[in-house]
Amino acid sequence: MKTCISTWSFCKLLDEGVLDHFGVIGKIREMGVNAVELVLNDIPPDGGDPRDFALRLTEHARSLGMEVPIYTTGANFCTPDVEKEIRRVEKHIDIASEAGIPLLRHDITREFYEGYMGVPTFEAILPELAAAIREVAEYARSKGVTTCSENHGSLVQDSDRMLRIFTAVNHPNYRYLCDIGNFGGVDEDCAVAVSKLLPFISHVHAKDAFVRSGMWPAPGRGWLPTRAGNYRRATIFGQGDQPAYQCLKIIHDSGYRGYVSIEFEGMEDVLLGVEISLENLNRYLAQMGE
Repeated sequence: MKTCISTWSFCKLLDEGVLDHFGVIGKIREMGVNAVELVLNDIPPDGGDPRDFALRLTEHARSLGMEVPIYTTGANFCTPDVEKEIRRVEKHIDIASEAGIPLLRHDITREFYEGYMGVPTFEAILPELAAAIREVAEYARSKGVTTCSENHGSLVQDSDRMLRIFTAVNHPNYRYLCDIGNFGGVDEDCAVAVSKLLPFISHVHAKDAFVRSGMWPAPGRGWLPTRAGNYRRATIFGQGDQPAYQCLKIIHDSGYRGYVSIEFEGMEDVLLGVEISLENLNRYLAQMGE
């Protein structure tokens, strides 16, 4: 498997103006990593053209000898105007295609929109979600880009719900970004959940978190509640309570040999957190013979 770092890992430094995206790419290269996952939104930080911004970032990464294996952006297909959202995501596909980035990750949804009048269950919205994802996947295929989604957003975070998504979409150009830590947000055992989705994996996020029982009061700042009322706090990969090594080993043993992105979201110092996460990831992969 090949190491990569997501620009999302540096979002705190980006927000504070300590680094810009070009500086982040340079910092990743300084760490000895030859691939970057670009996380991009509709409006670049400078308020300019998103196409121009993405192309300049990609060119900069390649000028440093780096690959850009994946373009990551948001989406929400549980919305009153789903066609508008499909067209918006297709614009990002156009950018990824022009930049020569082979894989695009889009979200699915996080929650029911305000004013939703249907039955508020996952099964009720599954047909509409699947139709939107399938349309986007088919458009992306015409552009030479593969689409994927991760276990992200509480409505579609469970492994069984993700399986139902892939079954309903049933499109060869739609794959899975496996975030090995996100299942903890819906109180699933991450190793068990990862093992259910192995055939669909096209990219991996290496992420970790501390976990505390909801039997006790909230631990304080930085901790987020899970669906079942437990608590999680993102931390350095390999130092938390999630079965990080076990999940990677399951993925490795399945035959996956693609990219694994560090996605650091902890409260620790960003550069130190990313560096230690990378050290742990490299050590784990070496133990697997990579």
